[in-house]
Amino acid sequence: MYFNFKQMKHYKSLIELHRENGFTPPEHPLISLYHCNNTCSLGDREFTTDFYMVGFKKLKSGIIKYGRTKYDHESGYMLFVKPRQVIEMKDLHFEENGFLIFFHEDFLNGHTLHNEIKDYHYFDYETNEALHLSPKEEQIVWGIYNALQTEYENNQDEFSRELMLTNIGTMLKYAQRFYKRQFINRTDLSGKTVSRFNDVLTKYFKQDQLQLKGLPSVNMMADQLNISPRYLSDLLKQETGKTAIELIHIFLISEAKNLLRSADQSVAEIAYYLGFENMSYFSRLFKQEVGVSPVQFKKQQLN
Repeated sequence: MYFNFKQMKHYKSLIELHRENGFTPPEHPLISLYHCNNTCSLGDREFTTDFYMVGFKKLKSGIIKYGRTKYDHESGYMLFVKPRQVIEMKDLHFEENGFLIFFHEDFLNGHTLHNEIKDYHYFDYETNEALHLSPKEEQIVWGIYNALQTEYENNQDEFSRELMLTNIGTMLKYAQRFYKRQFINRTDLSGKTVSRFNDVLTKYFKQDQLQLKGLPSVNMMADQLNISPRYLSDLLKQETGKTAIELIHIFLISEAKNLLRSADQSVAEIAYYLGFENMSYFSRLFKQEVGVSPVQFKKQQLN
């Protein structure tokens, strides 16, 4: 199979996303809220981000593509996107007001939501159907959003992050309830390779295989998914813009950042826990992905 990897936009910061789409600057570097009136398009082409995105709207017309599949938005209200998944939003027009919530994956570091969010499968490609809400459910979602917005626009203090994450967590729990009501029998849809890949990685981590078997390799992941390593990387590149090894590194560094913020272990202990036998390799990879060494990152969190 031939893949045409055209260049797509990747947003690493909320400031960049807001600036390039004409939004007002975000109040916080790791979370932003945007209230949509009649239109709420993002960019002029496919893009990926380092953020989770929650969208709420009654869409009248326009195109939403999630992965390589056109998103069914007929009478739909909510959609959910996680970091490094390809999305396209063009020429969107709404029947009434809506909102977009963006929060960087780093915003979850050290919080229970860092792990809980992985269990919400509506962020995966299999769910390409928008969440439909009853009038009562719509009121619930708006109530949570308004509480989040109040905290977001308030002067930041030591309670701000926890309160904002609590509101986001509540919204996601309600979405889980609504989706279970809506999609009792969900069919398999295209774009599922990245979801299966992430499931294998999460299981590998939860079962402490990192300590027993070391770092997961592309060959091991391909074995688990019953496809060739090269084909796996091609599929993932098509769906996410990242290769298999890049996604493995991103997953491990995400876990490392979470542990460095919340754990009492030393950097060396965390590196070993994540399956790195070579401390210098861990430090080099971490700095390459994050921009600072793990020791510097841990000091920043303590401060």
